[in-house]
Amino acid sequence: MADTSARLLRLLSLLQTRRDWSGAELADRLDVTTRTVRRDVERLRGLGYPVHATRGTAGYRLGAGAALPPLLLEDDEAVAVAVGLRTAAGGSVAGIEETSLRALAKLEQVLPARLRHRVVTLHSATVRVGVGGPRVDPDVLMAIADACRRREALRFDYTSPRGGGTTRSVEPHSLVSFVRHWYLVAWDTDRDDWRSFRVDRLALRSPNGPRFAPREPPDGDVATYLAHQLSSRAWPVRATVTLHESADSVAERLWPGMGVLEAVDENSCVLHVGAETARDLVWMITSVDVDFTVTSGPPALAAALRTHADRCLRAAGQPRP
Repeated sequence: MADTSARLLRLLSLLQTRRDWSGAELADRLDVTTRTVRRDVERLRGLGYPVHATRGTAGYRLGAGAALPPLLLEDDEAVAVAVGLRTAAGGSVAGIEETSLRALAKLEQVLPARLRHRVVTLHSATVRVGVGGPRVDPDVLMAIADACRRREALRFDYTSPRGGGTTRSVEPHSLVSFVRHWYLVAWDTDRDDWRSFRVDRLALRSPNGPRFAPREPPDGDVATYLAHQLSSRAWPVRATVTLHESADSVAERLWPGMGVLEAVDENSCVLHVGAETARDLVWMITSVDVDFTVTSGPPALAAALRTHADRCLRAAGQPRP
């Protein structure tokens, strides 16, 4: 009986790892016959697990049930879930902290001692910095995500950073979590162009609009598009510089939202940056610590670069050339 119970748990674990399994594949993994697999599947069904037969492949699929079945996690999966729940407890989604802590308490209660020690060690050695940020309603996130999945148009009231309010009609594409903010990237039907919206600044109107055909994402990738929006187009002072190193070697020196990096060849790349002032741009560009050439930028940037160069030469005790 013990062997049968262990095999049922192993079968359930396999069914949870991917969508479809053939009977022969399950029999091979469990080292039993396909007839034993059929009997074990019937036992799982008797216990309330919705194991469906798949058409055409003589296989099986674990369906969604009325209640959440117990999840069978590998060691690294359990640690990843526990760390994720601790992170979510201090995250940017309003009201999720208590729920995350309750789920974490249940998980840690059943973790083996060796895994619980790993989770506790990581938590005790971790210091969170910069946890401030606007909170978003999880129901709003779920409503937007569902509209993205179903490809249904959305209407919402939006408050711009400058305080003005508008009503927008969009075709939602993706939600992006970026530096403790949630953004919706969508096709604005009134402006006939792609736009990004801070989720904490919008109030959804219901019901949703009609279905729409999907569009190719902007810039080939919504994360790249949003990074470009936030780092360049939104700032009053913008510049493009050629960095004389490869994009791979430079990328690790950029922080999130600093700029958009484009590879050119193995010896150069292009960085698009934006800031409040030319002096801030100089600090950002020189912080990358690589030779560069300004491709485009305002006259104030050249003046700020000369001022910065003179200051560095004086600090080094060198005469100005």
